[in-house]
Amino acid sequence: MNNEYKHYQTSADYIRNKAGYQPEVALILGSALGGLAEEIQNPIVIDYANIPNFLLSTVESHAGKLIVGDLGGKKVMCMSGRFHYYEGYAFEELTTPIRVFHALGVKQTILTNAAGAVNPAYQPGDIMVIRDHINLLGASPTRGVNIHEFGPRFFDVSNMYTKRLRKLVNEVAVEQGITLQEGVYYYTPGPHFETPAEIQAIHRLGADAVGMSTVTEALTAAHCQMELLGLSLISNMAAGILDQPITIEEVREIGERTVETFKVLLKETVKKM
Repeated sequence: MNNEYKHYQTSADYIRNKAGYQPEVALILGSALGGLAEEIQNPIVIDYANIPNFLLSTVESHAGKLIVGDLGGKKVMCMSGRFHYYEGYAFEELTTPIRVFHALGVKQTILTNAAGAVNPAYQPGDIMVIRDHINLLGASPTRGVNIHEFGPRFFDVSNMYTKRLRKLVNEVAVEQGITLQEGVYYYTPGPHFETPAEIQAIHRLGADAVGMSTVTEALTAAHCQMELLGLSLISNMAAGILDQPITIEEVREIGERTVETFKVLLKETVKKM
């Protein structure tokens, strides 16, 4: 893991030169939500493999491309495909996208993911605004030498998922006739889904949804003092809630059914950020 700011600045300079302007808002799209990138106008598409010092996505359903363009009247950069601990990356490596955003001058980021419902009141197809998260893996992406250009050694995470942006997306949802949930996201390493016993424990701990991403990015954004909005597509009921197995095909199917609603919500939210 590189502990120098210039390591991330090199990536940022490459993206800035390709785009020709300063992005205002960054988005990271999760499983089954890559279609949201189609809403970006005047797109400049950059393969992750061409960005110096960047990471590579190994998940088949993730495009592995950075799209820079216009959305909701804002200059945005969008990662279609993200990086996960289960791909073999260390927690410290998973700081890379957010740190590159920060080096580009981005102040606001939206994270999306597909998650399993732990809360039995949820249904597949629901969209959950992340209010908070639980990470009991005992690891932080900011472990190691602190890079002071990003943030302080010790930092507060009590407003990690920015209240102002949560309020904004809820207001947009009301305007657009979209029903949102709001709850707590529980992070698991994957790539296997959770056991029914684990889901029972996760529910008792106060989580509403469970997934394998987002948390490392959120913690890095908090370290960088970045405003953050997290949205989970509830793609399935978690293990043991229904008497049926969990499949990745189910996740994709729900994503296809919900993507149009998600597009409207994101576009209108970005417009008002």
